[in-house]
Amino acid sequence: MAGFSVGSVDRCLEILEVLADHPEGMPLSVISEQFGLPKSATHRLLMTLTARRFVMQDLVTQHYKPTMRLVTLGFRFLAATKLPELCQPVLDALAKETEELVRMSVVDGESLTWVAKAQGARASLRYDPIMGREVVLHATATGKAWLASLPEPEAMRIALQHGFDTAPVGPKAIHSVEELLGDLRKTRERGYGVVSEEAEPGVAAVAAVIHDGTTEDALAVGTVSIAGPSVRVTPVRITEMVPALRAAARELSALWPVRQQHLAVRPPAKRAIS
Repeated sequence: MAGFSVGSVDRCLEILEVLADHPEGMPLSVISEQFGLPKSATHRLLMTLTARRFVMQDLVTQHYKPTMRLVTLGFRFLAATKLPELCQPVLDALAKETEELVRMSVVDGESLTWVAKAQGARASLRYDPIMGREVVLHATATGKAWLASLPEPEAMRIALQHGFDTAPVGPKAIHSVEELLGDLRKTRERGYGVVSEEAEPGVAAVAAVIHDGTTEDALAVGTVSIAGPSVRVTPVRITEMVPALRAAARELSALWPVRQQHLAVRPPAKRAIS
């Protein structure tokens, strides 16, 4: 491919990640300054992304904005995994039983990403964050539950790689290796993760790991969590909800091999030549 380089691909992906947090768009000068690139080189990268319809240029402000193409690709991938149709009924049932927000995340390399949710809260006070973001591992019940399922050296390596100050967190978030080690050991002992005002002010949550099957050595593939306002999701209530959470995690773990059957290798559909 003419003009191809690993560095160019890397820069394009970095630009997309930055633009994803700026739906209003960014001017060429700011993008080039942020990455320490000449405007001419930045412009070529943006033109490539625009040609592939991942980026558009606002005709009024001249700012470069992300398009919905990334979202479309994400939904296409999620639909192909069959996860929504297989797992949503379990999430809906848990949300109905607990009357709180239930979310599911999946392991994505060395991170977790929210992929599905069910809102069970009927009261006016609800917690319902945006989906599709990476999970802040050290500050969420979801992140702690997954990290605690890994060998301790691997868990700490991943946590340190993500860092303690890379995303906004709540007032009670952990900020040291020693604190996280102690918390993960407690999480491992009780079998589920718990936070209160660590990810966000006024929010508490509890999470359990989903495995790829029900055997003892089954790989951790995701998590299921319950979250809500900390005035309602108290330590006592968390203890009351744990049996239902664990039952849902077991049910989702049992469903995972079914998902694998849906993903049996098959040749991709041929595209029509236009």
